Amino acid sequence: MPGGRPTKPLALVKGHRTKAEKAVRKKAENGLITGVSLKEWPDVKSDEIAHKEFIRIKKVLKSIDKDDGLHEGVINRYCLLHSECKRFEGFKKVCNDELKEIHESHQSEKLDILTYLEQKEKIYNRFLAIDKKIMEKRKMMLEIEKENIMTIQSALRSIQKKPDEKKGKSKMAAFLDRKKVNDQ
Repeated sequence: MPGGRPTKPLALVKGHRTKAEKAVRKKAENGLITGVSLKEWPDVKSDEIAHKEFIRIKKVLKSIDKDDGLHEGVINRYCLLHSECKRFEGFKKVCNDELKEIHESHQSEKLDILTYLEQKEKIYNRFLAIDKKIMEKRKMMLEIEKENIMTIQSALRSIQKKPDEKKGKSKMAAFLDRKKVNDQ
């Protein structure tokens, strides 16, 4: 489809469409799905955070008829990454709490300045390492999100908006028909 807007799924198309147009689009859309519903992996199901995210995503995908087993691996991995990010964010909170504790200890003169600075540096280094891991996982999640959106979009772009009325038989079919007539 050169130029113009990408094709919308038939369910989202408003306005008049002929029965032929609807039939062509419905057939093309059905060719893009397996008909098998998304299944949650056992490790996702056993992880409370990943499980909640899987349920949320499955509900959203089901609402647009994209709850398909074809996306199962990617969606399950995405949910596991989401859970890992949440856990790492918890580790960052622990680092912040530790920083507050050593700051209070230093303020109350329980820690000398050198010990305080050493402890503070160790916590900052842990914090930065955790933050780096979170950023790596978020980058993976973003790539999954982009790929899925782009995959769905490109699949939708391949759907014909209208039946091709000019298109008759293929050249090969026409040749075979002529040959059959000539052979008789």
